[in-house]
Amino acid sequence: GNSRELEDRKKVQHLLTLIGPDAGEVTYFHQEPPHKVTITQKRLENQLEENFNLRPTRLRPSATAKETSRRTKSTDGFSEGSLAQYKNENQTLLLQVEALQAQMEEQTRLAKEQVEALLEDRKIKTEEAQAQRQRDQERIAALNDKLQRTQNLLHESTRDFLQLKFDTRAREESWMVEKDRLLRELDSCHGRLRKAGSSGAERGRARQPSSSRAALLPRPQPKLGQPPREELKALQEDLKQAHHLVEMYREQCIAMETELSQIREEGDAGREIFKDRSDKMAKRLQLMTQRYEALEKRRAMEVEGFKADLKILRQKLKDVEKQLLKVTLNVGPNQDLAILHEVRQTSSRTKRVQSELMALKAKIFGLENELRFS
Repeated sequence: GNSRELEDRKKVQHLLTLIGPDAGEVTYFHQEPPHKVTITQKRLENQLEENFNLRPTRLRPSATAKETSRRTKSTDGFSEGSLAQYKNENQTLLLQVEALQAQMEEQTRLAKEQVEALLEDRKIKTEEAQAQRQRDQERIAALNDKLQRTQNLLHESTRDFLQLKFDTRAREESWMVEKDRLLRELDSCHGRLRKAGSSGAERGRARQPSSSRAALLPRPQPKLGQPPREELKALQEDLKQAHHLVEMYREQCIAMETELSQIREEGDAGREIFKDRSDKMAKRLQLMTQRYEALEKRRAMEVEGFKADLKILRQKLKDVEKQLLKVTLNVGPNQDLAILHEVRQTSSRTKRVQSELMALKAKIFGLENELRFS
């Protein structure tokens, strides 16, 4: 009896160390179980024997011998019957205690397995959250890198565009200066041409003969007019070249203006593309941040749910211990059916708790899959 009581205490203590008792929780045990069978008939036999020994000896020896033999036979029969009954009751109670101990061990094992499963699920969820956090951080770092490279490309493109714009303005200024110079040269050529024509006409009129004899002589006008004609031809050639240069520079200006407009259009298009990409990247980063916050919130809610489940399991285990204590305190020879009914209810509660935990797990996995594929 003492060894079994020590084993029961060790098992209950081991269960409490696994679950962890709450603050202020105390479990009391009796020195001896209240349902322990105590056989009091031996004491009655001893009292009867003492009474027999204390009787006076003045009675007749034959009568006393017959009476004592009759009484010893009756007491022996009573003690043997009561001993057999008590042995049967003791055996029944021992079987009940063993059944309760087996049920308690089974519930302890199930509670331990449930706690281990919950801890394992919590560990898996924590590892998954850490992996998801690492992936999100890597993705955010990659997006930041892409954003930095895009900004650098935008700065370089803007710098090249400004440099090209400055070069184009410088070329336009040089072309305008060249155009002014050519126009001035053209004006000077026109002036020289007018001066040469007027001077040639005056010389021709001054050198005409006044007499009839002079009219018969050959005129030297063509010889005198040759230098102005050559100069006129040279000026005309210069004028043609100047017009040709002007046309060439005009065509170059038109081509450069066309190229400049194309460069401006490309720059505007590149700026619009960069703006669109930046907006898309900002929206994507915001979406990833929202998903990460939702995932953190869901993990926190799962942790709270696990804590609540552990608290409920501890409370149920306390209720089971209290019920076992009540059963051990109030057990009697006529309470076999009540104990078996209580054991059956406890097992049904345990199965219901297991089914609720499995349903909770299924819901958690379903929500996780929905968030993963959304």
